[in-house]
Amino acid sequence: CDRLAELRGRLTGAVAAWRPAAERHEVAERLAGLTSGKHAANRHAMSLSAYVLAARLEQVVAAANERLSRMSGGRYALVHTTEKAAGDRTKGAGGLGLRVADAWTGLTRDPATLSGGESFITSLSLALGLADVVTAEAGGTEIGTLFVDEGFGTLDEETLDEVMDVLDGLRDGGRAVGIVSHVAELRARIPAQLRVTKDRTGSTATIVV
Repeated sequence: CDRLAELRGRLTGAVAAWRPAAERHEVAERLAGLTSGKHAANRHAMSLSAYVLAARLEQVVAAANERLSRMSGGRYALVHTTEKAAGDRTKGAGGLGLRVADAWTGLTRDPATLSGGESFITSLSLALGLADVVTAEAGGTEIGTLFVDEGFGTLDEETLDEVMDVLDGLRDGGRAVGIVSHVAELRARIPAQLRVTKDRTGSTATIVV
C-alpha cells in the first residue's frame, strides 16, 4: 500500500508538471495550423504567406484595372477572390485567385476563357500594376525600363491602338518601354527601333532612330 501511495503521488506530480506543457503544445499546434491554412478555424484555408501575398495582390489588381479598363474599352476588370488560382493544388494557397468581370455580360469568368489578345492585355495590365505597386512601396524606387515580348499579333487594330496609347503614356512619364514584336504595324508607332534581320550568313541588327 505504501508503494502504491508513493507511485500515486509521483504520478500526480508528473501529471501536474505535464499539463502546462501540454496546454502550451496545444496552443502552438493550433497556431501552426492556422498559419499554415490547415486548421478548420482558417475558413479560407490560407497560409500566413498567402494572406500577405493576397493583400499585395489586391493592390496589384487595383492598379492593373486602371489600364485594363482602358485597353479593353471598358469591358474587363480583374476581381481578386479567396479561391485558389486555377490548377493550384498547393496546400494553404487559397486567397490568390483571380476572376475576370465582363461588363458586356454582367458575369465573372475564369481568366482561362479569355482569347489570346484578351489574355495578352490582361497579363500586360497585371505586369504594369505590379510595377506601380513595387515603385510605390520601395521608397519611390522607379522601375525605369519595361520589356514586352510578343503578343501584339493577337490584337485587333482598335485594341492595338489602345495598348500602344498606354505604353506611350508610360514612355512620356519617363519609363523606357522595349517591345519585341514581328508586327509590321508597330513600326510606325515606335520612334527608336533595333531591327534584326536574318539571312543565310546569320543575323544583323540595324538601329533606326
